[in-house]
Amino acid sequence: MTELSKMVVVPVDGSENAHRSLEYIDLIYGKDHNLEVTLKYVLPSLPPILADDRSMKRETAMKLKTLENKNIRMAEQILSKAKNLLIKKGFKEDLVQTVSRKKDRGIAQDICNWVESKRADAVLMTTRGRSRLEAFFMGEVSSKLLEYCRVCPVWIVEGTVTSNRVLIAIDNSENALRAVDHAGFMLSGTDCPVTIFHSMRHLRRFVPQEVLDEAPELEELWKTKAGQAIEPFMTKAKDMLVKAGVSESQISKKVVDGSRSAASDILEEARNNEYGTIVMGRRGISGVQEFFMGSVSSKVLQSSTGMAIWIVL
Repeated sequence: MTELSKMVVVPVDGSENAHRSLEYIDLIYGKDHNLEVTLKYVLPSLPPILADDRSMKRETAMKLKTLENKNIRMAEQILSKAKNLLIKKGFKEDLVQTVSRKKDRGIAQDICNWVESKRADAVLMTTRGRSRLEAFFMGEVSSKLLEYCRVCPVWIVEGTVTSNRVLIAIDNSENALRAVDHAGFMLSGTDCPVTIFHSMRHLRRFVPQEVLDEAPELEELWKTKAGQAIEPFMTKAKDMLVKAGVSESQISKKVVDGSRSAASDILEEARNNEYGTIVMGRRGISGVQEFFMGSVSSKVLQSSTGMAIWIVL
């Protein structure tokens, strides 16, 4: 079977933190994988009030032009350095592309618009950039990237990732299965160990512990029902991974009794068992209990030092 091509877009800014994205790509795929990597740099731009000022003195206009050319040269150097890092690791030169574009609406929105126009399979970014004071992808920009990318999955690397083990956190929702589908496609052909993980919601998420103390048998009944409800999704998820090309020997399944916090359960499992990547759907089951909506994904992202988080719509 012919392997389908995969493309990951990696925004870079020349910082060592941004280069950790390249280390992560190498960790997951290695030099022998047929992966297309596009390195993207967003050129800084002057405020429109300056750029469009036609009354500007000729000398000042020339200085601004010089500044613009310097920005372009800096972009070329940054992109060339990043490309050479991948080539030195053994990546094929023709599979590593570079592109720079002027900032238009904003860094995050520009990246998302471009990535989705190119139908990339994922955009990979670090959460910190050139400095503490002027972090290219820290905080606000990373959250905006998640907000604006409505089609393309977002991979976020926090710190240095050293393990290629992958944890796919699922619930019984269609969005969780979309995350599985994405992981299957992107991990096919790799040797990454993959665990399909589910944290069963504790009844304390619904009613106070004082109420449960009055009827302890309800907790056991809940565990049985919850386990029966998730099993078809766990089985389907494994079948999807195998069909996508992930070897059955790479895949394991795990269901745990959850605590009050789904995010804490996911992070505890990842840390205790040395996972380097967590794959999540952005939203989970609808209604009162939304497993991955908002707070859960945010908490995982905020506490994922030394890991990469894949967020899938």
